Amino acid sequence: MDIFAKLKEISAHNQTGPVDFIIVGLGNIGSKYEDTRHNAGFMAIDAISSKYGVKVDRIKFKSIVGEAVIGGKKCLLMKPSTFMNNSGEAVVEGMNFYKIPVERVIVLYDDISLEPSQIRIRRKGSDGGHNGIKSIIYLTGKDTFPRVKIGVGKKPHPDYDLANWVLSNFKPEEYPKIREALEKTAASVELMVEGKIDEAMNKYNS
Repeated sequence: MDIFAKLKEISAHNQTGPVDFIIVGLGNIGSKYEDTRHNAGFMAIDAISSKYGVKVDRIKFKSIVGEAVIGGKKCLLMKPSTFMNNSGEAVVEGMNFYKIPVERVIVLYDDISLEPSQIRIRRKGSDGGHNGIKSIIYLTGKDTFPRVKIGVGKKPHPDYDLANWVLSNFKPEEYPKIREALEKTAASVELMVEGKIDEAMNKYNS
């Protein structure tokens, strides 16, 4: 390829922005929240960054971010530092900067209706009572972003306080199961950015 063809290729790529997808894991920043059920999205970003050998350690868009090439696409990995209820602030900043439509934002987050080891992929949908998703829908004005729900287990009994449950740590016997879910999440994200969401759903949905 000659230099002019190369420059043309670079220019064409830059017109669509230097990032093709935003992969955002939801959670709460700070050591007190590490490894809690509500931080399954952060744990998924860590699993993805480990799989692709990249670091998520830069501060940008009210988040801790890194970049990885996944399925041939350049992806921004994002862990919002806004706390869960304001996750949409970080997502919108990244979207606006890179001019990424919400359909190319993949959100990874915890779901208490699924058991650890289970995940569920959706093209779009309501917030389902999840405050992080509620914030993203409110600030983007759309619910058409693909997402991966990561099972963290049901409350031990109906009267158990939901906030206490999602902010609790996984039990030792649950760690192999959540690791399995995180591996499935990383694999499903690769298919999703390749435009194979149906394949991902058929293969990994519980």
